[in-house]
Amino acid sequence: MSDLRPVGGTKLLIGGKLLDGSGGVFETVDPASGERLGTAADGTSVDMSAAIAAARTAFDETDWSNDPAFRARCIRQLRDAMRDHIEELREITIAEVGAPRMLTAGPHLEGPVDDLGFFADLAEAYSWRTDLPIAEPLGMRTRRQLRREAVGVVGAITPWNFPHQINLAKVGPALAAGNTVVLKPAPETPWCAAALGTLAAEHTDIPAGVFNVVTSSDHQVGALLAEDPRVDLVSFTGSTSTGKAVMAAASTTIKKVFLELGGKSAFVVLDDADIRAACGMAAFSVSVHAGQGCALCTRLLVPRSRYDEAVEATAKTLGGIRAGDPNDPRTVCGPLISERQRERVERYIALAGEEGGEIVVGGGRPTDGGAGFFIEPTLIAGVTNSSTVAQEEIFGPVLVILPYEDDDDAIRIANDSPYGLSGSVWGTDPDRIDKVVSGIRTGTLGVNGGTWYSADAPFGGYKQSGIGREMGVAGFEEYLETKLVAYPA
Repeated sequence: MSDLRPVGGTKLLIGGKLLDGSGGVFETVDPASGERLGTAADGTSVDMSAAIAAARTAFDETDWSNDPAFRARCIRQLRDAMRDHIEELREITIAEVGAPRMLTAGPHLEGPVDDLGFFADLAEAYSWRTDLPIAEPLGMRTRRQLRREAVGVVGAITPWNFPHQINLAKVGPALAAGNTVVLKPAPETPWCAAALGTLAAEHTDIPAGVFNVVTSSDHQVGALLAEDPRVDLVSFTGSTSTGKAVMAAASTTIKKVFLELGGKSAFVVLDDADIRAACGMAAFSVSVHAGQGCALCTRLLVPRSRYDEAVEATAKTLGGIRAGDPNDPRTVCGPLISERQRERVERYIALAGEEGGEIVVGGGRPTDGGAGFFIEPTLIAGVTNSSTVAQEEIFGPVLVILPYEDDDDAIRIANDSPYGLSGSVWGTDPDRIDKVVSGIRTGTLGVNGGTWYSADAPFGGYKQSGIGREMGVAGFEEYLETKLVAYPA
């Protein structure tokens, strides 16, 4: 991988120009080998300020926000450019993110690229103006019209775990809605965002300043998007602790916020379910992309009467999943993103032991992992839901199995969390399933393996899992303001 280069280079995109970072460059690392991949442009606060200024000017002085047909055409151009460079994008995604090759055919690359078409279509089909019934407020016969308009300048701050999916889930609807955008990706995955900027600059008619990309080694550069009064909305995906800081910073200018934050979702197996099949699916799911997904179910809730059987079935599946080379088309559990992240996961595993838990399977580094940041898929038993590993987001291939007494107890345990992002329910009785689904306070739920993710489906959480929804019409409308105009009738 030493000769691998990001698509089009590693430039910033500011005001329609591909530029070097004023901070020089910073190194990128291959998480599967621990070795240097290359460099990326290191943007500074100066670059970020310039990008915000370019986005502000483009919104205030161009017709971008008033021409949905043009916006749709530009977004389709971006989609087509990404399709044309899909193999190059695939290789940098595997190398930079540690994404298993098999997942790049779905949520790690090809799926999000195709999803751009949904937002292009929506820009054209959306009802931007809606007439309300004639009314007589204060005795005056009045005709009213509801208008939806772009918010303005959007600051998008994205994490490293699924960079294409999250970058495009913000950029696509924000642009389709008529906003201008400044994208600040995570320092761990700058190449995916830099490629997006280059393709937009070289293969689309997006006007200068409408879309800007600032890669940086410094997280505080992204924080400027929340603080700057020229930014009208900040859209952030990441940890709950950082989300709180973003929200606090945004409050100084009362700007809109979208927050997609942490999760500790519950996988509830009812006592009439196929325990072995359900537990096997829970084990497989938590291993995907080394457990680096906020919506993955990391708490497995099983009937106490079948706890031992469930532990055995889960351990059998987890024990058969190898953390391995993401280039291998059979791999589902690749490396963690960094040594820092692996050490974090290991601290949680050690803490589980200190709190009386049992590491049933996994818990260590694979012997054939080389210098990469791998960790074995891990099952923790013997703890309660109040334990640290059952309450805090670990972001690794670690599953905690918990017993419950009856359906009401399962609902109670599932809700006993600061988060409410996702979940899963397995069973055979539709009435019982519906009761549990209705009782769990979470933004998305899958039943018996049902998949909720798609471009037209809103995604987001309750409680400390965030504010607002991403994807779907609801996600599109996060990037709009509402204006009511009244006329004499």
